[in-house]
Amino acid sequence: MKKTHNCGELGLQNIGEEVILVGWVNRRRDHGKLIFIDLRDRAGISQVVFSPEADDIAHAKAHELRSEFVLEVKGQVCARPHGTINPDLTTGEIEILVHELTIINSSKTPPFSISDELNVAEDVRLKYRYLDLRRPQMQKNMFLRHKVCQNTRRFLDENGYIEVETPMLIKSTPEGARDFLVPSRLSPGEFYALPQSPQLFKQILMVAGFEKYFQIVKCFRDEDLRADRQPEFTQVDIEASFVEIDDICKLIEGLLSSIFKEGLGIEVKTPFPRMDFDEAMARYGSDAPDTRFGMELTEITDLVKDEGCQVFNRAIAQGGQVKGICVPEMASMSRKDIDELTAFVNTYGAKGLAYFKGKESPIAKFLSEGARDNILQRMNADENSLCLFIADSPRVVAMSLCQLRLHLAKKLNMIREDAFNLLWVMNAPLFEYDEEEKRFTAMHHPFTSPRETDYPLLDTDPLKVKANAYDVVLNG
Repeated sequence: MKKTHNCGELGLQNIGEEVILVGWVNRRRDHGKLIFIDLRDRAGISQVVFSPEADDIAHAKAHELRSEFVLEVKGQVCARPHGTINPDLTTGEIEILVHELTIINSSKTPPFSISDELNVAEDVRLKYRYLDLRRPQMQKNMFLRHKVCQNTRRFLDENGYIEVETPMLIKSTPEGARDFLVPSRLSPGEFYALPQSPQLFKQILMVAGFEKYFQIVKCFRDEDLRADRQPEFTQVDIEASFVEIDDICKLIEGLLSSIFKEGLGIEVKTPFPRMDFDEAMARYGSDAPDTRFGMELTEITDLVKDEGCQVFNRAIAQGGQVKGICVPEMASMSRKDIDELTAFVNTYGAKGLAYFKGKESPIAKFLSEGARDNILQRMNADENSLCLFIADSPRVVAMSLCQLRLHLAKKLNMIREDAFNLLWVMNAPLFEYDEEEKRFTAMHHPFTSPRETDYPLLDTDPLKVKANAYDVVLNG
């Protein structure tokens, strides 16, 4: 090894020791007689000092150093002078007085600073990915991922699960998205598919009697890019025989609580709360609700259906509904801001946004005093509240208000970033109706079974059939 220590592990216990460090120049400060370098590696930063008294050759060389030069330094660990201690560094009480310097590699001026205080376009970061990955936060992410994978393997092994690798080149089978295809050289005109999941292989393992299987596996789906969709991703894949829903829930709760504790030092309470799919959609407009803040959806269809507001009446007559959210302390929001919110919900299919500022509203004249009071009471609104309403089909109302709720919560800093709210969403519908293809399709995937109590509905009312499906949700 070229080095005796990592840059981030030296302290007062090492004073007087001769050490060799290797790393990148994070920062250079030239004070004339003394040159200070913050030397960085994956473990942290150590301050190294070049002085002509310690070594005039090393000091002369140090004038050449610039950001991201790669160095090997040899020197003695010393306590920092009084008043120069840096409490922000784990090595902030010491420095290394250098008497030997080797420049392993020079560097051009980087296109951006190698620090977490970064304000650079994503395409630039990706172009210089090797530089972006030097940043402490990116390296922290990689180490956290490593710890999560280690912890996952250990936990599942302790619970009797066996890790099995499954093939990457497979036959194409119907799943939730399009396959990526790989042409076969030996069979011209024929193709392999990359797996969207190891679904069939893990079922083969169950039939073969392995009973408990897991794999940290790459999956590939040729679908449009979205914030929560990637063409290539990694998942922890688990399959077990002879188990019930509660067995799987208990296993996953144990796994996640172990990951949080070992990876982040955070204790999470188990068992996780459970919420029915229909309740999640009614309260949050989403099957993946963010429960770190309030502002839940409230339905007022019954309160306005016999009133004179034509916007509401038209939506209700077409089988729609009227729902809203109450934004506390925002009755002073300007008309311009409300217009911006209206434009925001338009992108999700909503035709408009009605509102109450306290008791004042452009639609108040179309509602009786009793209806207005009942609406505000149900919304838990006061004179300082801003109530926002959408009247449309249930699907548009849910999607628009869900996104509006999240948008406002972020804008108004209502979300506790240090909170980790885990819950189960249970009993999702087994089917949904595809208007384009004019047929029923699986809401999640074709491998989900119906609840036993819903078997009779399969022939009479498929949309009412609930699935034995259960999703664990973290912060939405």
